[in-house]
Amino acid sequence: MSWMFLRDLLSGVNQYSTGIGRIWLAVVFIFRLLIYMVAAEHVWKDEQKEFECNTRQPGCENVCFDYFFPISQVRLWALQLIMVSTPSLLVVLHVAYREGREKRHRKKLYVSTGTMDGGLWYTYLISLIVKTGFEIGFLVLFYKLYNGFSVPYLLKCDLKTCPNTVDCFISKPTEKTIFIFFLVITSCLCIVLNIIELSFLVLKCFIKCCVQKYSKKLKSSGCECHNLKYIECGGTWAPPLLQNHHSGPATSTAQTGETRLTCDTREG
Repeated sequence: MSWMFLRDLLSGVNQYSTGIGRIWLAVVFIFRLLIYMVAAEHVWKDEQKEFECNTRQPGCENVCFDYFFPISQVRLWALQLIMVSTPSLLVVLHVAYREGREKRHRKKLYVSTGTMDGGLWYTYLISLIVKTGFEIGFLVLFYKLYNGFSVPYLLKCDLKTCPNTVDCFISKPTEKTIFIFFLVITSCLCIVLNIIELSFLVLKCFIKCCVQKYSKKLKSSGCECHNLKYIECGGTWAPPLLQNHHSGPATSTAQTGETRLTCDTREG
């Protein structure tokens, strides 16, 4: 598999992410993807050949290894990385859809095709929820498959092909346990970052909606106060041009002066 494609994909999403999203990307790059590529693949290299049981019964080791490790731990880790990073592709596809729409209409339809608003906001929110779901799901799957997150020194196998209960030994159990705990900690950190970013986006949208509603109320109450004040000051609803037409310039000026005088007296 080409991990460079995954790196390019995540780098493309980085320009549309929030500050918390960029921290998540840094954690995935440095503490998960690089650790997997540099160290983890070498630690779990030829793990079936290094799995030994104290018997020479043909097929016993293979059956026991398949029973205790139905899926290779390092391959499950790789699958988790792929599935967690894939939802970010939704954001890239949505931005590409916006750009294509602008090209078809040959005009500017958005302030910026990567601005986090409208449909893109919902797409980003869905990608966060899916990523968090994958993270939690893989942690639960890992725990259920291997009866915890630690690799034991000794496994006792009593399956059919083995003559009796045999002892099986796993290579480098301590080193593998350290890497697995590192995987669990970084995965939990990513879950926390996703939840924080999700809460931040929802709270930001909620505050924005409240501010918009409050500003609308202020505008409407301001108009009502202005109309009320105009009536109290003895004004009429007729426009100034209409007043000039009916009463003449002198009368209009006099009435306006009276109105201003009355207002000043009342307000003072």
